[in-house]
Amino acid sequence: MRGYFGVGVEGVSKHMNAGSLFRTAHAFGASFLFTIGAAYSRAEGGLADTSDAGGAVPYYEFSGPRDLRVPEGCSLVAVEIAEDAVDLPRFRHPRCAAYVLGPERGHVSGELVELADSVVKIPTRFAINLAIAGAIVMYDRLISTRRFGDRPIMPGAAVEPSPPHVFGEPLWRRRLAERGAREEGRG
Repeated sequence: MRGYFGVGVEGVSKHMNAGSLFRTAHAFGASFLFTIGAAYSRAEGGLADTSDAGGAVPYYEFSGPRDLRVPEGCSLVAVEIAEDAVDLPRFRHPRCAAYVLGPERGHVSGELVELADSVVKIPTRFAINLAIAGAIVMYDRLISTRRFGDRPIMPGAAVEPSPPHVFGEPLWRRRLAERGAREEGRG
């Protein structure tokens, strides 16, 4: 699956949690990182972010939810324990997404939930660490959007190789063919 994703936090106050989240996001291939209304020091977060994610991928700071800017065509996905949130195993990840998690001992703000295109929750019995929650969301994105071979039915059975990537024809050719088919249908 082509596309990209970014990861951010709202209102985080523990630098090490954000640093750990950003390091994990960097490892999973995040395209950008961000904070919203957070008291985050990159220097202090860097103690947990040994990969220097903020120096390797774009990092943005926003003062509040209304100031948040994501790329055009990018879906905002709030990760929140909420009654009406979609359970993560049932969620279809957008091709281009910005995932935002709430603060420790708190929730994603109602204002941010209103701005979100989707709200997802990790089906746990109680809240888990911010960085762990982010890692679970990114891992779920990885296994649900990339092509991996099926898991073996039995433990210890042979693992099937991943299916080879198949390139489609260039988009402009596909559009030309679709236009020609439409015009042929009118004739």
